[in-house]
Amino acid sequence: MKIAAIIQARMGSTRLSGKIMKDIKGRTVLSHVIERVNQSNIIDEIIIATTVQERDKVIENEAIKCGAKVYRGSEEDVLSRYYEAAKENSIDIIVRITSDCPVIDANIIDDIVNFYLDGKYDVVTNAGSDLSQRTFPRGLDTEVFSFEVLEDAFNNGREKYHREHVTPFIYENSNKIYYFKNDVNYSMYRWTLDTKEDFELIIEIYNRLYKGRHDFYLQDIINIFKQEPKLFTINAHIEQKKVR
Repeated sequence: MKIAAIIQARMGSTRLSGKIMKDIKGRTVLSHVIERVNQSNIIDEIIIATTVQERDKVIENEAIKCGAKVYRGSEEDVLSRYYEAAKENSIDIIVRITSDCPVIDANIIDDIVNFYLDGKYDVVTNAGSDLSQRTFPRGLDTEVFSFEVLEDAFNNGREKYHREHVTPFIYENSNKIYYFKNDVNYSMYRWTLDTKEDFELIIEIYNRLYKGRHDFYLQDIINIFKQEPKLFTINAHIEQKKVR
């Protein structure tokens, strides 16, 4: 059984163009994401799913430099890009992560994957379509599902938003979704990277915790927010883009 993290990435972000190639402490956002995901004890390989657009060649080069595999596919049909990346690499279990999560936590990834492997669910996630079930900060989002579940979505997802995203069809058509929850609800925190305010906050987190090694995780970041509540206000007003 082959388990892979497939990380979707492109330069053409609408709110913060080129965000994954922005510099944090002398390295790109993408390289930080790859290194943090690579700390997983259960993921066999990392695949960056980017587009065939010429501007995304820089993503391919950076991913290879960081030791990740690359698949280049459709820019608009993200579902097909994801499916083809998994198929080409003979992946059995997909761990879906997005490239705008530079504080992604490998410990949480492993907890979610292990829970998935022990259960009989189509998807195990700490994110998902039901926002009322979220307990982790946005930016630690992880979804785990099988190639068969992905293939069903690829073959049957008809709506535009089914193709522009990876998992909406799955959430709409499965009754075997498990929402993995934290003991404490930290869903009010936003540690993803969509706007300049988000980037400002990520820089503040890295300035306090990154000393050349990725040895800080969920509780370490929570602790600095408790010490400095003003950090929360930097991007608290930012709303997440809706799927539809």
